Amino acid sequence: MKVILLKDLKKQGKKDDIIEVSDGYARNYLIKNNLAVEVTKRSKEVLDRSIEKRQIEEENLINSLNEVKKKLEGKEISFKVKTGKEDKVFGVISSKQISDELKKMGFDIDKKLIKIDSSISSLGTHEVLITLHKKVSFKIKVILRK
Repeated sequence: MKVILLKDLKKQGKKDDIIEVSDGYARNYLIKNNLAVEVTKRSKEVLDRSIEKRQIEEENLINSLNEVKKKLEGKEISFKVKTGKEDKVFGVISSKQISDELKKMGFDIDKKLIKIDSSISSLGTHEVLITLHKKVSFKIKVILRK
């Protein structure tokens, strides 16, 4: 029997996959526990419409994130830091601090989306990667000054 998976199942497939399983397994486990539905003309149409709807939503999300990228790309964030002897910075600038500074600028970007390659602990300009989506990422400059 062919079924459409409603949830990800280990060793079976991902959500919306159409798989072939035995009739007993399909009726007594998958369908009974709302993990799958039998493939019919109607269920196939519903699946196609939901996949199409998700693709449109994904495209809209990517477009809106690209707008944010255009506004922020090439921008600079400046931090005034305390330094000791030989201009050594006390502490480091974290992704949380960068996120807070972006919020002050009007952009609500989660600190988990900000990737810092090496610690920002010296005066000068540092590049930081921000990944808003797997298809939308850009770099901003973080400047440390006295």
